[in-house]
Amino acid sequence: MALTAESESRLYRSLRVASGAAAHLVALGFPAAVAVLARPGSSLFSWHPLLMALAFSFLMTEALLIFSPETSLLRSFSRKVRVRAHWALQLLALLCALLGLGIITYNKHLNGKGHFVTWHGLTGLLAVLYTGGQCAGGVLLLYPKLMKNWTLAKLKLYHATSGLVGYLLGCASLMLGMCSLWFTTTVTGASWYLAMLCPLVTSLVIMNQVSNAYLYRKRSQH
Repeated sequence: MALTAESESRLYRSLRVASGAAAHLVALGFPAAVAVLARPGSSLFSWHPLLMALAFSFLMTEALLIFSPETSLLRSFSRKVRVRAHWALQLLALLCALLGLGIITYNKHLNGKGHFVTWHGLTGLLAVLYTGGQCAGGVLLLYPKLMKNWTLAKLKLYHATSGLVGYLLGCASLMLGMCSLWFTTTVTGASWYLAMLCPLVTSLVIMNQVSNAYLYRKRSQH
């Protein structure tokens, strides 16, 4: 029997809720697993994977999911509160990413190794710089009068779209990091593939959220 429009809508909403819940679990579980593997404090390097996992897996994922109508942990709060929470999480993500970048740069300096000579290093650097630019661009949403020829709706759309690009860069950096010698010697077999799935799951959920926001805006214009 064919599903009715109401049943399809209910099923789709249930799938979004389930995928959002999975994203929350992965966002927290991945950094927790990295913390166990890296044992922060055991060496200077040990802080780098943890800080980057916190920045791009936990903090940034939660900062974006905060606007999800189905899975936001603050959906009962006003939009003003959610915007401020988004800002706080994004700034914390940037701080963790900058610290992680600084630590690995200094660690390579101490060990006489080259800087940003791998795809992981280059993508990670680009992700951190992009995140800094994205945070700076977010100021325009707080003071939209600075962009007189742009409507607030357009600024929100472009900020969300460019934010998605930055988030995907961060996830790509995490995935490339899991191809590093340190990770592949620590995590092997099915566990490695499971770890690689983590940023893929959160990326798909975030992409779906942004695309739905875009479609909602297009419908509201007609």
